[in-house]
Amino acid sequence: MSWITRVRNALPSFAQKRETPDNLWIKCPSCSEMLFTKEYEENLSVCPRCDHHGRVRTDDRFGQLLDPGYTVLATPRVKEDPLKFRDSKRYPDRLKAARATNPHPDALTNAKGTVGGHRVVLGVQDFAFMGGSMGMAVGAAFVEGVERAIKDKSPYVICTAAGGARMQEGILSLMQMPKTTVALRRLRRAGLPYVVILTDPTTGGVTASYAMLGDIHIAEPGCLIGFAGQRVIQDTIREKLPEGFQRAEYLHEHGMVDMVVHRKELKATLARVLEYLQPAKAA
Repeated sequence: MSWITRVRNALPSFAQKRETPDNLWIKCPSCSEMLFTKEYEENLSVCPRCDHHGRVRTDDRFGQLLDPGYTVLATPRVKEDPLKFRDSKRYPDRLKAARATNPHPDALTNAKGTVGGHRVVLGVQDFAFMGGSMGMAVGAAFVEGVERAIKDKSPYVICTAAGGARMQEGILSLMQMPKTTVALRRLRRAGLPYVVILTDPTTGGVTASYAMLGDIHIAEPGCLIGFAGQRVIQDTIREKLPEGFQRAEYLHEHGMVDMVVHRKELKATLARVLEYLQPAKAA
């Protein structure tokens, strides 16, 4: 045993490598500033330097919008891998990998609670689950949320975040567009409000269906909202697109979004909207 080894063993507090958490810092995707993760999360996942609104996970979104005491509703079960789809991986393997890093079984989860004292059923799409893609499970969860809202005589609110339809389910994923549209017609016949909160990103078949059928559309600052990608549109029409095209502020200026609301003001704004739409139903 060398003298260096003897000294190292005699002074373990100096010789041993200190363990540093690997999630202590986070890099802002907009301004590239390195932020304390704790500071970033306490600021509702909004960059304190440039005000960029980061993506929010399902449970965090529930905590930000709902009053304490809410209940997360069970996600309906659907047939998985109906087409026996396989690309570089089997579809069941992709689902298994997504579920290993997510607390919920698919991209859309509902919760029942109140917002500023107003009863509501809130659905949240999580982009971290396979890009928030819309498959049969998402369609079933959406319909389940609408039916629960009708049963409770409360509004249905959805926070959208999706890259579009889930390619592994083919035409079955596209069928969720009319399915969710029919569910919303039942909600309207019941005289209940439907509020959409558009978050980054909301694209594809989700935008082409329930994301744009709300009584009120609220968007977070800077979020991407659109159907096809900008490059596809630009190559198709062969014209240069305006600056900020498909961003929340551009859509607000052109009448597709009712308001753009900072995340710190989102809960209070939502409570006020619910009061306007259904004052007699406030809890």
